[in-house]
Order: sequence, then structure tokens, then C-alpha cells
Amino acid sequence: MEVWIGRHGERHGPYQEQQVREWLRSGQLGRDDLGWYDGLADWQPLSVLFADEFSKAPPPYPPAAAPVSAYSAHAAPQPSATVSYAGFWKRVLAYLIDAFVLYFPFSLLEIPFGMRKAYVALNQQVLSAGTDFQAAMTAYQHFYVEQWPYFLTTMVVGWLYFAVCESSSWQATIGKLALGMRVTDLNGGRISFARALGRYGGKLISSFMLCVGFLLVAFTQRKQGLHDMLANTLVVNGRATDAHRNAPPPAQDDRTSFTA
Repeated sequence: MEVWIGRHGERHGPYQEQQVREWLRSGQLGRDDLGWYDGLADWQPLSVLFADEFSKAPPPYPPAAAPVSAYSAHAAPQPSATVSYAGFWKRVLAYLIDAFVLYFPFSLLEIPFGMRKAYVALNQQVLSAGTDFQAAMTAYQHFYVEQWPYFLTTMVVGWLYFAVCESSSWQATIGKLALGMRVTDLNGGRISFARALGRYGGKLISSFMLCVGFLLVAFTQRKQGLHDMLANTLVVNGRATDAHRNAPPPAQDDRTSFTA
């Protein structure tokens, strides 16, 4: 991972993560210096990006005062390091948009699986059952047993829709993209396809728990549902394209030492 360093309104780098960690240990970089790497929404203090380094013993001497940079560095404002997490109702609305998007392929899949005829037959059997609860339950049982290939197919299609979209360069489904949100890992980076698959699996667990896992979004500090906690993901405000647009441009620097 390559990390950019921001200090006194100037940005330097990119540097390898190991180099940055060594400079933190030696005191050449301090906890209040800013850092950024590809996938982060904004610059953040190094004490946040490398919290594990600051939980160790303090460096043998304090960070040195910053002399004038010996190389060319473009001036850049120091943006806020606050991450804006997407709230519960905004995520609910995004899900409703995604449900509307999936309605069309699901409707098309009803044709080859004969779902419409099965629905008609189910309604007729339920009406014929009248007050006979057992007969109605038998009709529903027959319906689901007969149509399990359709339900399995739609589950796979929905699973792939969320996993592919959230691990893509969009980092979001169509619903999240429309409302200006994206899915990230705990460091603000893009998640892998495998993690996105696991994240959706966590949603199924939440569904079996009467959706309690989804309600956690409204009460946790970082607006995480159970599926976010299981997959170590976050849903933050801002599209991935906006985050990349605000990223620092490439620059040529001396990567062997940090002298800013």
C-alpha cells in the first residue's frame, strides 16, 4: 500500500506503508501528520491510520521540526478527517431502490419457471380451503416445494447483484450510487468480491433474526449492521468517483527518507 503524507499544507509521496511505519517509530512523523491512500474518502491523522503504532511504546525522541522541503511539493489544503457514515433511513431507501431494480429480472424469471401459473393455482387452493387452516398450509407447502428452483435462482441473482456492484469500482449498488453512498473496508478502501459475497451472507443471517441485524445500523457508532460487522465493512457517504477525483495526483519524490 502506498501512502501520501500531508504536513504544513504540503503533500509528499507516495511512500510504502513500511517506510511510513519506520518514520513513525523513529519520530520523523507525528500523530498529527495527515495520511491518505487510494480508497480513502479523505485525509486522516496518522494516529488513526496507524493506530497500532501509537499503542506501542513512544519513540525515543519527539518529532523533529519540519524544515523546508528539499523537493517540489504542491500545496494542498488539509481537509477534515471526519468520516461521514450513511444513516439507517438513507440505507433503507437505497435498498428499496435496489428492490425495484431487481423486480424486473425477477419478473422475467417467473416465465420459464411457471411462477404465474403456480400463483394462480395457489390462490385457488387457498380460496377453496376456506377456514380449513391445514388445507391452506398444505397448499403453501406444495407451492414452495414445487417452485424452489425459482426461489434459489432469484436468491443467487440478488446475491451476485450486490456482491458484484459493491466490489466494483462503483463500490455501491444502483440504490447506494443514486443516493451518494459507497461500501468500504474499515480503512476506507474498496472491498474484494469475496468479502462482498460474505457481506450479503450476513444479510441473510440478519433476515433469519427478524431483521434485528439491520436495526443495529441505527444504534452503532459507525452505523454498522450485523452484516457490516461480520464482513468488517462500512457504508459511508460520498461516491467512489468523488473520492478518486479528490485524490492527490502522482508526483516524483525521494522515497528513501522523509525530510518535510
